[in-house]
Amino acid sequence: MSIIIALGKGDNLIAGYNTASKEEKAKVNIKRLRLLTSILLLLVSVFVIVLPYMTQKQQYIMIAGYFLVLFIFLFLANTWCKKK
Repeated sequence: MSIIIALGKGDNLIAGYNTASKEEKAKVNIKRLRLLTSILLLLVSVFVIVLPYMTQKQQYIMIAGYFLVLFIFLFLANTWCKKK
C-alpha cells in the first residue's frame, strides 16, 4: 500500500482525503500528504513484522514509540501538508 500511495495511484485510499470536497482537497499539498502517508504505512509494516520477535519489554517500548511517531505524523499531516 505504501508503494501504491507513493506512486500517486492511491490517493483515494488516504482516509479523510477521499471524502473531502474539491474545495478541501485544494487546500492540501497532496505530494506531501502522499509522502507522509507512505512513510507511515512503511513504518507500520516494519512494526508488524518485527514485533513478534521481540521480548515483552521491547514490545512495550516499541508500541510507545509507535504512538509517538503516529502523533508526530498526525501533527505534520495537519500542518506541513496544508497549502499556505
